Amino acid sequence: MTPPHLKAYESVLDTIGWTPLIRLARIGAGIRTPVYGKAEYANPGGSVKDRIGLAIIEDAERRGDLKPGGVIVEGTSGNTGVGLALAAALKGYRCIFTMPDKMSQEKVRLLRAYGAEVVITPTAVPPDHPDNYVNKAKRIVKETPGAVMANQFYNQVNPEAHYRTTGPEIWEQTEGRVTHFIAGAGTGGTVSGAGKFLKEKNPKVRVICGDPVGSQYTSWARTRTMGEGAPYKVEGIGGDKIPETIWLDWIDEFRQVPDRASMMMARRCTREEGILVGGSAGLNVALALEIARELDDPNACVVTILCDTGERYLSKVFNDEWMQENELLERPQATVDDLLRRRPARAPELVQVAPATMVRQALNLMNTWDVSQIPVLDAGEPVGGLVEGALMTRALQQPAMLDRPVREVMDAPFPIVESNFPTDRLAPMLSRETPAALVRRDGRIVGIVSRYDVLQQMIGTR
Repeated sequence: MTPPHLKAYESVLDTIGWTPLIRLARIGAGIRTPVYGKAEYANPGGSVKDRIGLAIIEDAERRGDLKPGGVIVEGTSGNTGVGLALAAALKGYRCIFTMPDKMSQEKVRLLRAYGAEVVITPTAVPPDHPDNYVNKAKRIVKETPGAVMANQFYNQVNPEAHYRTTGPEIWEQTEGRVTHFIAGAGTGGTVSGAGKFLKEKNPKVRVICGDPVGSQYTSWARTRTMGEGAPYKVEGIGGDKIPETIWLDWIDEFRQVPDRASMMMARRCTREEGILVGGSAGLNVALALEIARELDDPNACVVTILCDTGERYLSKVFNDEWMQENELLERPQATVDDLLRRRPARAPELVQVAPATMVRQALNLMNTWDVSQIPVLDAGEPVGGLVEGALMTRALQQPAMLDRPVREVMDAPFPIVESNFPTDRLAPMLSRETPAALVRRDGRIVGIVSRYDVLQQMIGTR
């Protein structure tokens, strides 16, 4: 194998492109069709957008639109901004980027780390609204002397850069064996440019575009009408306005992928393949695996794009709380064992009495340990139960009962559940007549949980 990077580079810009192609053998285990991911996170700016950032700047320089001391403005989901800012840092240009507020804080901080100015705009506005991040960028260009708009959604340099670089790299790395190319579309540059090159080399190559559920690209591609869009969480792909940089004639099919499938696949890539990627790469891989299963052909070759590094999504895709809040990750199912573990450490594991215990002593135990229910156990087996409210009422009416054994006044035993029993299934079992349940672990009664315990867990105080 020839070692990479055998010679020194003049600048970091020379390291853009020729990213590795990696077989996703572990998450693709059991699928006969091989699936490969092109590791665009290996670009110096951490994403596929490095390719177009440099290309757009050099094109503007050639045309004379961008002069020394000029300003580069763009509406970006983050990665294009990084690609532009990286190149601008070496070339001495100032950058101003507008970005929707749904984007991760990591991306905002990264752009600022490169010296760029970032203007945050609301996500939930229509594409023709003045506060839309693209329209905001256009206004900044008009108001800023020497400013040019990178215009990634309309600048044909975008897909052409992928036609010149990404497509040829995939063809060479697969030795012409690629049969299916899968990529999501934000601007559409990657899927269009690389797809066009691959189809020109072999018209049988199928180009399939992944799209988040809620994006309107799929509806437009199929019917040439805008469907009813909806918000979605995957960043950097999809949209509610069709860009001019998506070459629909070179795309064979559009398929939508839900947010949850995209996010969970990104996490799987990290934990099973050791490849830390974001949600858009997760969408690409999820769709690539779906296509590979359908093909079920060891002679086919599916290639997809690993768009960017997952380090930009640590507060989102890789944050369990954010994933759960957005209903993208199931909350761990709480069990009665969890309730027992949250009990105060000073309390005994199980406050219990024997059948011969006096009622007076049982009430004292309830008061001492601040419990309202006590099981009556005989040789470790439940034979009855005591409930504080009912027991106190009877004792006030019949004081002599305080000196009688609990076997004479106890109620029926509390129901028994196993320690791994879900609390959401326990709640309906408990009522005024059955206010608690005993917990059994490994054949032994180890605790008791009450309606109060379940309620405290539900409202988040226990």
